[in-house]
Amino acid sequence: MRIAVLAAAALAVTTVTAEAQHAPTRRKIVETVTIDAPADKVWAVVGNPADAGWIDNVAGAAQEGTPEKPSYRLTLKNGHAIVEETRKLDPEHRSFAYYIVTNDVADLPAKDYSATISVQPEGEHAARVEWKAAFYRGHPNNDPPPELNDENSEKRVRAWVHASLENLKARLEKGGS
Repeated sequence: MRIAVLAAAALAVTTVTAEAQHAPTRRKIVETVTIDAPADKVWAVVGNPADAGWIDNVAGAAQEGTPEKPSYRLTLKNGHAIVEETRKLDPEHRSFAYYIVTNDVADLPAKDYSATISVQPEGEHAARVEWKAAFYRGHPNNDPPPELNDENSEKRVRAWVHASLENLKARLEKGGS
């Protein structure tokens, strides 16, 4: 009897462990870029969520929500939209935190996505932009399709963030605002 109980317990642990391996895990990424422009000039763009033209694949942005709880609809080049809710916009510390409320995982393979973008001076004439994001893969259940698994979701989100930061750098270093 004792052996049967131990065998059942071992089977239960094995089953739970095997299932846990397929469950999504919270992914975290950090991307940075140094821009040859003063921090205030960089913040003027990053700190204005309605000016999202530097974000990769975004064709335009419009403010929604209320002044107390602003959100922004980012219209993608394919006509789809990402809706993000501002969590904290802190001009004093040049920090912008937001949460994606709505997105199509075909465009951005992430669920429960939150991020903070901050701008810090690097001397008088340069700024360091840091984009920290945390999210779950685009498919929340076990056995995701390959394009929505943990690794591919992280790879695509990281590529999107990286491309966006490179767009910001190119825009500001060309003298644009």
